[in-house]
Amino acid sequence: MSTLYVVSAGPGDSELVSPKSLAAIEASSDLVAYGLYLQLLGDVCNDKTHHDLPLGEEINRARLALDLAASGKTTALISSGDIGIYAMATLVFELLDQQLNGQENKPEWLDVEIEVIPGISAMQAAASRVGALLGHDFCTISLSDLLTPWQTIEKRLHACGQGDFVVSFYNPKSKTRDWQMGAARDILLQYRPGTTPVVLGRQLTRADEQITLTTLQAFSVDDVDMFTLVSVGNSESRHIVNGDKEWVYTPRGYKKKL
Repeated sequence: MSTLYVVSAGPGDSELVSPKSLAAIEASSDLVAYGLYLQLLGDVCNDKTHHDLPLGEEINRARLALDLAASGKTTALISSGDIGIYAMATLVFELLDQQLNGQENKPEWLDVEIEVIPGISAMQAAASRVGALLGHDFCTISLSDLLTPWQTIEKRLHACGQGDFVVSFYNPKSKTRDWQMGAARDILLQYRPGTTPVVLGRQLTRADEQITLTTLQAFSVDDVDMFTLVSVGNSESRHIVNGDKEWVYTPRGYKKKL
């Protein structure tokens, strides 16, 4: 039986790619990915057949990976971060679901053995850079309305505010979507103080990484692009300073036990 490995490449630092992900890539003859991910992985991708499809070709990437595996080639479909979080894993299973419901004509896909390998997502990388922002209940929200209507996103933003969740925003801004992050900030300001800590992590764990600490009130959308992960604390998150060191953490309630 052929195998499709659905592989997480982590946020960018080669040392944060799990041994299991590396083993899956090494076991594969064919690698399907956006080209940048293969570049970041480096030598482990040598002597493999690369199938580099550009951004916007996610459906075709998933189809190709399933086709290659169904043809008998051990294949790795690779995505940055955790491939199960706003990434390619869901497309693989959506296509399999469509095949099972008669919407595809690819019965050979159902004979493919699939293994999903988790990884470190951008929100975890950002939190680790500043301390322990995700120390209590949190959620993630994608601000891209290309696949999800803004009305649904807006409802989730209000639910996040009402629930006082720490929140990490994926897809905060692009050349054609420049207002959603500001709208999200304004909604959260209805529920938590303007002094709430905000972490901006750009190109996390990569050579040109930039970490910025600010507050919800002072946060400028001009400081954000598609390479930025935006994490907003809850009403209890703390920004603490010790000389030239700064940390952000979200307490769990241990204070009354200390």
